[in-house]
Amino acid sequence: MSNKKIMIRSLKTVEELDQVRSLESIIWSEYESIPSSQTLTAIKNGGMMLGAFLENELIGFQYSFPGFKGDKIYLCSHTLGIHPQFRKLGIGEKLKRAQKEESLKMGYDLVTWTYDPLETVNGNLNLHKLGARCSTYIENCYGEMQDELNQGMPSDRFTVEWWVKEDSLERPSQYELEGRLLVKVDRDSKENLIPNETDLEGDSAEGFLFVPVPSDFQSLKKNNPELAISWRMSTREVFTHYFKNGWTAIDLFRNETNPDLCYYVLKKL
Repeated sequence: MSNKKIMIRSLKTVEELDQVRSLESIIWSEYESIPSSQTLTAIKNGGMMLGAFLENELIGFQYSFPGFKGDKIYLCSHTLGIHPQFRKLGIGEKLKRAQKEESLKMGYDLVTWTYDPLETVNGNLNLHKLGARCSTYIENCYGEMQDELNQGMPSDRFTVEWWVKEDSLERPSQYELEGRLLVKVDRDSKENLIPNETDLEGDSAEGFLFVPVPSDFQSLKKNNPELAISWRMSTREVFTHYFKNGWTAIDLFRNETNPDLCYYVLKKL
């Protein structure tokens, strides 16, 4: 299916927002869908709703509302959803690029959102493709969630910062993994990737630090929930420590020699 047929535009009417709510019910559940009255109010007060259409069918959306911390006003990017039949078409990236354009028109210079750092597809989009960054780790951010993607796992999240008026940080085309790996990874007799020792002594290092994570966390969680929890706790320890000590996650990459792992790149900014 051709990406050229996909159109992104702002949604503003109750009828359009009702379509979004129906799509949310398909993606997650009716219980988790947001009432149209709430999204409409947010849109009228500095928020936005973007829709992705294939011909006349709504197949994806992105919803944001304004937020503030102290004197800083920013756009809080709350939900992004794609119909299950239309994933892997680059629609999420299209929606985020459109969000950047609309944010600049509305006067925002910062867009924030959360995502699970063990979901590497999201990490690749957020950090590698969009050039966002993260230095905030929230343990069990949303409590115990019951949807298919999050059930049975503490809902730890990165809080992403996307400074839309700034150029992305300069990054090398390739990274040398001879630098410090902050989680030692072994394989058991069944070739499962096991996180073992964590390194919390790298604060004085120069250049980059690397945090390995499984490249397909959903499959790991489905096939070996205990091991998935082990990855959650090991990476939680590392990210929490280094973020508190001035490090920032600036990128995520896959090492072609070991496709079972992806690597977060940390740097002091």
